[in-house]
Amino acid sequence: MNEEDLLGDDPELTDGADPTEEMYEHYSVTVDKGQNLLRIDKFLTNRMEGASRNRIQTAADAGNILVNGVPVKSSYKVKPLDRVSIVMPYPLREVEIIPENIPLDIRYEDDDLIIVNKPAGMVVHPGHGNYSGTLVNALTYHLKDLPLFRDGDMRAGLVHRIDKNTSGILVVAKNERAHARLAKQFFDHSIHRVYHALVWGNMEADEGTVVGNIGRSVRDRLKMAVFPDGDGGKHAVTHYRVLERLGYVNLIECRLETGRTHQIRVHMEYIGHPLFNDERYGGDRILKGTTFSKYKQFVENCFRTMPRHGLHARSLGFIHPATGKDVFFESEMPDDMRTVLDRWRNYVSARPEEGGC
Repeated sequence: MNEEDLLGDDPELTDGADPTEEMYEHYSVTVDKGQNLLRIDKFLTNRMEGASRNRIQTAADAGNILVNGVPVKSSYKVKPLDRVSIVMPYPLREVEIIPENIPLDIRYEDDDLIIVNKPAGMVVHPGHGNYSGTLVNALTYHLKDLPLFRDGDMRAGLVHRIDKNTSGILVVAKNERAHARLAKQFFDHSIHRVYHALVWGNMEADEGTVVGNIGRSVRDRLKMAVFPDGDGGKHAVTHYRVLERLGYVNLIECRLETGRTHQIRVHMEYIGHPLFNDERYGGDRILKGTTFSKYKQFVENCFRTMPRHGLHARSLGFIHPATGKDVFFESEMPDDMRTVLDRWRNYVSARPEEGGC
């Protein structure tokens, strides 16, 4: 069996920007020629380390088990040369999760899911150097009476994540069925996600699309990079639209077609418009503007006001795992980012001759 582990577990990149397709294990296998007829749930349980038969059945019920490209039920009997693949949430990890009574900005909650508005500065799940104070620590406390959160799974309920310093909307599953069904939607890239980003420079076009494989940088392990020739990384597509032109910076809307690690940050750097104050991708320097000392002071004050990259997960839409209906959630821009935008508006208004630079 060939196993493709879709989560980059390097602790240096565990706060990756919404790597939704990387939250799951993808197992694939071609059944041996001599295989006897056998229920697929038993077949996979025998071959997948740490996966219970119940967990396999839940995945099948969510349509996450495919045979020759077609979803099958757990009672399907595998035949010789069948091509079997499965997408599942991660198994338990060897990390103790301590429930912490951390306030959460909950925008919606029902029996199947919870929508959280994550503040900038909060890590989604424990990792290198961040073993407490994370969203998972808070969720484990808030949902401690639910079976999914009793065993201390560091990814319990998570179907996607966003960077530590990115603010905005996240959906968390509250049971195995919801987890599996949401996982499939993220894996299929059918989730609708919109981000607002403040980027350096004046975009040439009002809208556009960035296409470029994304993988770990060969020069810096702490960064991801674009491989334009497709000879490395994974396929990534970001659609953008300019919302507001503010002289030396633009406010843009980004719609993700894929969800690679640091995707928006990497793609914007690649086209020459890194995110404002993005220290990892070069946006924490004055990249556009004048040489006047007052301008330098203005930008540095903006950096202090928003001491993180200018990226906000604005909205999230998907099919509800229980009702089957389309649902949509959004969050307003946080104070730090809104304040910086207002300052740029005032700057452009006071210096109209620089507004189109």
